[in-house]
Amino acid sequence: MDKVVATAREAVADATDGATFAVGGFGLSGVPNVLIQALYERGVGELGVVSNNCGAMDSGLAVLLSAGRIARVTGSYIGGNKEFARQYLGGELELELIPQGTLAERLRAGGAGIPAFYTPAGVGTQVADGGLPWRYDGEGGVALASPPKEVREFDGVEYVLERGIRTDFALVRAARGDRHGNLVFNKSSRNFNPLAAMAGRITIAEVEELVEPGEIDPDHVHLPGIFVQRVLALTPEQAADKGIEQRTVTVPAQAEETR
Repeated sequence: MDKVVATAREAVADATDGATFAVGGFGLSGVPNVLIQALYERGVGELGVVSNNCGAMDSGLAVLLSAGRIARVTGSYIGGNKEFARQYLGGELELELIPQGTLAERLRAGGAGIPAFYTPAGVGTQVADGGLPWRYDGEGGVALASPPKEVREFDGVEYVLERGIRTDFALVRAARGDRHGNLVFNKSSRNFNPLAAMAGRITIAEVEELVEPGEIDPDHVHLPGIFVQRVLALTPEQAADKGIEQRTVTVPAQAEETR
């Protein structure tokens, strides 16, 4: 089945207000910026987002965040995103912070049809006991806190029950993909993209290089096409548009002094 769509607008045409999205990316690596921009242009809001972080600088999910389109974030990292921190502390959005490894496994479990699993991460903390602020009231108080989770003991070790995650859509970016949706990710962009793709009921992949079926060695496929419903081929300009979150350089005078 040929899953290629002609435009990013067509790829997200059925996204609606209140929809939930699992979004790939790790920092600025492997972020589906073109699809996120198309979602922004579509004008939908009150979105639920599951992602490691919520964009950085003015790119990625920060585009939707700054426009006030995101109502709830499930993620691991606020980082240097000051607008994300401002909205959270100001009570403008709901945030469920999750240990990074637990977030990855919750996405994978959801995609694999596993409703819940036990993990030792978070036992003895508010992750398991409840009380993490999900939403502030805008005046420094907590309007909504996380509930306690089930904790059980296995072989003398305590584990907390975590739910698998499923979302209405998933947006991911791959280095290569074929018309059947088989994808290959580049380096650290593989950290969350395959997992986000598995969690979405409708998964849309933007690919930097589109190839014909059979051109990708089956042993090199990171995510099989069974998890992907739509493929968007990027232009060379879109594929090359990649930011650097923390640019560090050595000026010539400093380099000379260190010799």
